[in-house]
Amino acid sequence: MLKEYLVITIGAILVNNFVLSKFLGICPFLGVSRKLDTALGMSGAVIFVMTLASLVTSLINIFILSKVIHFMDVDVSLKFLDTLVFILVIAALVQLVEIILQKIAPPLYQSLGIYLPLITTNCAVLGVAKINAQSTGLVQSGWFGSTIYGLCSGLGFALALVLFASLRERLDLAKVPKIFEGMSIALITAGILAMAFIGFSGLV
Repeated sequence: MLKEYLVITIGAILVNNFVLSKFLGICPFLGVSRKLDTALGMSGAVIFVMTLASLVTSLINIFILSKVIHFMDVDVSLKFLDTLVFILVIAALVQLVEIILQKIAPPLYQSLGIYLPLITTNCAVLGVAKINAQSTGLVQSGWFGSTIYGLCSGLGFALALVLFASLRERLDLAKVPKIFEGMSIALITAGILAMAFIGFSGLV
């Protein structure tokens, strides 16, 4: 069991990083990575949402969506509703994060701006929920394994975001050729960072 959780952890953070390997969640990755402080705030929000969304959606999937209902002599599965239900759960959790940040950290709330509510449509968060629901790949140990996978996926997202933000802060101080200024050098840097993470592909 411990080995399985270790595989989930290493796989989600390094090998199958949602940003640098699966290329999900690119919008906040590029949008809030200009400053390290903002990147840290977004990382915390995504980890919170991913972990809770994985827990809640896996429980809903196990105890509700996976059940077959006998209705008018027909067996009906609610599995087709999983994407809709997962989006509603994620949206509710994002609203909770917004309320908390607005109360306890107004400057961070202002700096995150539109990217905070965009977590609702973050493909990485929905992707984690869908992978857990399909019980494919590394997640084979029920709701607890799904929650661990969500937490580690959030940590992987945070790692990529913080590394990228640190590099972009350094780039702001560097003399970049005019043709590469702005988003061009950021995309090149993101590509090199993704190539670096390919080196972890043999770990699991």
